[in-house]
Amino acid sequence: MKQEVRDYVIEKSKELMEAPTCSEEAKAAAQAWLDAAGTDREAEETKKYVAELEADIVTVDGLAAFAESEMGAKVFGGAEAAKGVAAHAREIKAAGAKYCDCPACAAVEAILAKKEELLG
Repeated sequence: MKQEVRDYVIEKSKELMEAPTCSEEAKAAAQAWLDAAGTDREAEETKKYVAELEADIVTVDGLAAFAESEMGAKVFGGAEAAKGVAAHAREIKAAGAKYCDCPACAAVEAILAKKEELLG
């Protein structure tokens, strides 16, 4: 992997880990990848990391559906707030977004944009 790609993914991985919306699984995968970056374990951890990120990223349709659920209302602080999140998801989808634009999903999307370079 080119050093500039590694540096970019390191930066985005740190952003991911700092995001309040980052799952514990994604944080653990990011840390494992960071620990392996530049070592003989990097290729193996990269595959695991990419798989975890692909499993964790939320589509705009998934975001809207979750926001409109009972659990979404609890997570987003009530039915009205959840309706706002669902509306936001529809707005960003109409503007061409494929994924949720929360800080964690934005970092994951940026990392996955480098997937081919990561996996080599």
